[in-house]
Amino acid sequence: MKFSSLTNKAALIVSTALAAPMVMAGPTGPDLTPLTSAIDFSTVITAVLAIAGLLATVYLAIKGAKIVLGMLKST
Repeated sequence: MKFSSLTNKAALIVSTALAAPMVMAGPTGPDLTPLTSAIDFSTVITAVLAIAGLLATVYLAIKGAKIVLGMLKST
């Protein structure tokens, strides 16, 4: 009885050790290179950077106006 139990445990350990790498490997995903290489985001990036620059300019103008108004109020 003990031999059978020991054999079952050993078989379970060996099968688990051998099956784990196969399960973890998994299949590779689909190759989306043709789809992603056909898209050009350069114009979108340029537009986003232009809007960010515009917002930074507006923020600096408001901040500068507040500083100037603060100086005028203190005199």
